[in-house]
Amino acid sequence: MNQASLLDDPRALLRHLYQVAVARALPGKILADHLPPPPKGRTLVLGAGKGGGSMAKALEAAWPASAPLSGLVITRYGHVPPDYRPQRLEIVEAAHPVPDAAGERAAARMLQGVKDFGLTADDQVICLISGGGSALLSLPAPGLTLADKQAVNRALLASGAGIAEMNCVRKHLSAIKGGRLAAACAPARVLTLMISDVPGDDPAVIASGPTVPDATTCADALAICARYGIALPDRAREALSRGEWETPKPGDACFEGHEQRIIAAPRQSLQAAAEAARALGLTTHVLSDEIEGESREVGRVHAALARSVARHGEPFAKPCLILSGGETTVTLKPNPGRGGRAGEFLLGCALALDGQPGVWALAADTDGIDGVEDNAGGFIAPNSLARARALGLKPAELLAANNGYAFFEALGDLIVTGPTQTNVNDFRALLVR
Repeated sequence: MNQASLLDDPRALLRHLYQVAVARALPGKILADHLPPPPKGRTLVLGAGKGGGSMAKALEAAWPASAPLSGLVITRYGHVPPDYRPQRLEIVEAAHPVPDAAGERAAARMLQGVKDFGLTADDQVICLISGGGSALLSLPAPGLTLADKQAVNRALLASGAGIAEMNCVRKHLSAIKGGRLAAACAPARVLTLMISDVPGDDPAVIASGPTVPDATTCADALAICARYGIALPDRAREALSRGEWETPKPGDACFEGHEQRIIAAPRQSLQAAAEAARALGLTTHVLSDEIEGESREVGRVHAALARSVARHGEPFAKPCLILSGGETTVTLKPNPGRGGRAGEFLLGCALALDGQPGVWALAADTDGIDGVEDNAGGFIAPNSLARARALGLKPAELLAANNGYAFFEALGDLIVTGPTQTNVNDFRALLVR
């Protein structure tokens, strides 16, 4: 589509900018520049996350054929690039966002494989970490079962807790996360290449930091569970109370010589979209890549900003584009409908805009999956509420029931991409004309 056509078609324009943001974070374009040279000894590759398949593909393509390379990477079902035929690495698919037995078996094999590999100071480990790794790399702490972990995970996902809070709990109920994988790799040097999906890009939070020192404590995990009413198995409550499952801390000798590099982050993708919009002549404002909070409430705040621009030209002159990212949350009601963060954001935004002329919006997850659905997100226009009501839909009731998917499906306004092979979290764009 040419420049004039994009500017005349808000849907096409916002979809184009979303695609630009995703492309900026694709491992095939960026990972090779961060690879170290082959070491004196061997290279072991470990990894977990929704971008794991594409990260492994990029590494294999760039690694010298004559240099030893082996390893295991876990990714979500359906997230292995269709054209990737692993030659030297093993790729295992498992469930997300609630872990399953395939992920547990793979995590156990990974940890045991590290021990069996007999790593030395001449060897190196390259760890490929991306969002989703917390669920995919699921190995319960001693005395816990997979069912225990699944129950706690489901409760955390429904609670409205932030990602850092959820991952603090996950780390302390794990035998492999929270720096424990790095500790198992000693004395080899560990380089962790990360695609960030968390506000603030804290390496200790991304995928619950399996190779990163953890400053949080068992007491922190207990406090978070108390705050959100998360029921814990007796074994977990007792172990956390005694500090039995404490994680390796900053300054621990097991991390000596290790390095973490964030190769793709939400802000980089937002800036790429902003540059593409400015190249089309659109004044563009990036609010933040660290926005958190209840999705529908964040949607209402964005709507208030867009309304002010549309009606009063404040705080930004129109026409303009407003971008934001981060990781919002959804507090699920009993017997929730279908939908994810992007859908809840957009429906909250649409209700607050109430048909405001001249405002369009797109929100989508950069991994291509909004929650557990088959869409990345959706699109709203000034007439979205009117069209929905003409179909007999009740938007406020759908939002109250966590059923945003039904709203956007009925309007034909779902954004469906399939897995994108990366994950730098929420992408939101509001166009005010």
